[in-house]
Amino acid sequence: MVDVPHALAVNNCTVGLELAYAAAGVVAGDEVIVPALTFVATANAAVRLGATPVFADVTSDDDLCVDPADIARKVTDRTRAVVAVHYAGFAADVAGIRAALDARGAAHVALVEDCAHAPGSRARGGDARCGSLGAVGAFSFFSNKNMTTGEGGMLTTRDDATAATLRLLRSHGMTTLTWDRHRGHAFTYDVARVGTNARMDEIRAAIGRIQLRKVLGANARRAEVVRWYREGVRARGAALAGLAIPFSGDHYGEGSHHLFVVLLPRGSDRERVMTSLREAGVQTSIHYPPTHRFTAYASTPSGAAELPRTDAAFERLLTLPLGPSMTRAQVDLVLDSVALALR
Repeated sequence: MVDVPHALAVNNCTVGLELAYAAAGVVAGDEVIVPALTFVATANAAVRLGATPVFADVTSDDDLCVDPADIARKVTDRTRAVVAVHYAGFAADVAGIRAALDARGAAHVALVEDCAHAPGSRARGGDARCGSLGAVGAFSFFSNKNMTTGEGGMLTTRDDATAATLRLLRSHGMTTLTWDRHRGHAFTYDVARVGTNARMDEIRAAIGRIQLRKVLGANARRAEVVRWYREGVRARGAALAGLAIPFSGDHYGEGSHHLFVVLLPRGSDRERVMTSLREAGVQTSIHYPPTHRFTAYASTPSGAAELPRTDAAFERLLTLPLGPSMTRAQVDLVLDSVALALR
C-alpha cells in the first residue's frame, strides 16, 4: 500500500517511534524536533532514548501540522531527527520540511514520519503515500485508529540498511531468530546491538491482514462523512458562524480523515459546549492537549517553548464524531447539537 520495499510489524506505534529514532542515530544528548500538537508518545519516544524533544509550532489555524519555518528556526548542531506528524490524517508538508532543513545546512538530519493517523494518506501535491516520504514511517494500529489490531503498529522504509537496523532493534539485537534456527538456517546467534522485543504476535498480524484489505474503503467512507459535515456547516450559516474547519483547502493531499476537528468560535466556553453535546448524546474529545503543557514537560527546558499558534488553536479545538459507519442523519444530529450548544 505504501509502495516501499520494507514494512516491519511492531507491537505498538510508540515503541515503533523509539526504534525509528534509534535507527536514525538518536542517542542521549541529541535533540528531536517534534510538534507539540500530537499525542505525547511522539515526544516520549525521544525522551526514552535520552534525547530532548524540541517543540515546534503548527503552521496556522487551517494547517494544524508542524510548521517547516519553525522547524528551521529550531535546528541546532544537536538536532538528530525531525518528526512530521500527519495530524488528523492529513499529510504534513514534508517537502517544505526537507527544504527548510537543506536551507539550514541540515540535510543530514533524519526526517521521521509519525503516520499514526495516516494509513493510506497521500502527500501534498503528489501521489506518494505517507510512510514513504521520510527515512522511516511509523503507523499505529491501536483500537481507535482507521486500521486496527487492538494494539500494534508498522514501520516502513525505503532504505535497506535502515530496515536491517530496525529488524535488529525489534528483536533484542539478535542476528538470527528462533524461526531461522528452526528452518536450519542457523545454529546460534549473536547480539549485534542493544534492542528490545517489539515484535507483533501472529494473531494480531492475522487480524491486520484482513484490516489492510478494508482500510482504503473505510477511508473513502470517512471522506464522505466529512463532506456531509462541511456541507452541513455551510448550510447552517449564522447558526455556526465562527466555527472553523481546518484542512479546508484542496492542497493537503488525500487524507485518511482519522479525526474531524473544528475550531470553536472565538470566546466559546468549550467545557460548556462539550457538556451540552454530551447531554444530547454526542461524544466529543480534544486532540490533543499540547505536550509542552503537561506536568512531565512543563518544568523542563522543553516546556518553555513559545508556540503561539498551537496555544491559540488548542483553546478552540474540538473533535467531533467521525467513523465509516456514520449516517447523514447522525451528522445532522451532531451539527444541530453544536449549534444549540453555541446558542
